[in-house]
Amino acid sequence: MLLSACSSIEIFKENTEIPIAKPYKSFVIINQEVGMRGFSSQFIDQQVQIHLQEALEANGLVYDREHPDLVIRYTSNEDPRKRTSTNYAPTYPYWGYRVWDPWAYSNYMNSLNNGQKTTSYELVQVIVDFIDPEKDKFLMTLTGVTEVSNFKTKDNKVLKTVDKIIVDFMEDLSIASE
Repeated sequence: MLLSACSSIEIFKENTEIPIAKPYKSFVIINQEVGMRGFSSQFIDQQVQIHLQEALEANGLVYDREHPDLVIRYTSNEDPRKRTSTNYAPTYPYWGYRVWDPWAYSNYMNSLNNGQKTTSYELVQVIVDFIDPEKDKFLMTLTGVTEVSNFKTKDNKVLKTVDKIIVDFMEDLSIASE
């Protein structure tokens, strides 16, 4: 549980066609307007829509479906994977213990743990496109990548990834407006 809470979220900036040249005051989330799902889970998709809107509004932007300055579209890649690790436990007995105490721990008794261990996880990419509707070009695409090892924590990890994407976008927006 502790390890899954500490896994990192990496953000990659891609697909920049034009620089941020003007202050953006309003936005629209295309997924919400046309009913396009960005995640396989409808629950997570709804959470991301709400979270994106609230985070952008908290940063001073206004939701405007008629004449937005900024169009936002999101999608995801949810890729189930497996990780194999090798257990390098020594295969020799602890000399003296097995001779004098047959119940003492021995790696020979626990030979099933020697070898490989496979764990399942999901690599989740949250991809958010920021588009200038006036020029019909990408300002940027921000991709957040994280690993989810427990489905119960997937929605929290996705929302934390969305938070990091919004923080990166708002930093770029504030740098461009200076």
